[in-house]
Amino acid sequence: MSGYLLDTCVALWYFAGSDKIPATILPVLRDPGHEIFFSDVSLLEIVIKHQLGRLPLPEPPSRLLPKWIRLHDFRLVPLTTQSILRLESLPSLHRDPFDRLLLCQALTHRLTLVSPDPLIRRYDAPVLWE
Repeated sequence: MSGYLLDTCVALWYFAGSDKIPATILPVLRDPGHEIFFSDVSLLEIVIKHQLGRLPLPEPPSRLLPKWIRLHDFRLVPLTTQSILRLESLPSLHRDPFDRLLLCQALTHRLTLVSPDPLIRRYDAPVLWE
């Protein structure tokens, strides 16, 4: 069984049924043989951006996200000390702290990160995108 950790933007696109996710990736995410993971880091990013008015949502994240996660049967990845400390050895190719933490979680838990971010793909880590 393969595991895939969704970048925050990819999770939001998936929840919304957006066509921003390439048609080649959707079958991977919908395959019942693959586990799809949603991170506490993404939860934090969404709540912060929503509070700042930069991410409009139809309901508060505290109500909406648990529903979406259950509906899509995503597994949660907690932010652990091990993932945080992994930041210390991560090269500074990317400045976004959320993306860096997601990458550390993917590495720590041996997951493939699903992300369109070209800077993420510069790391020596498994990344799925076109």
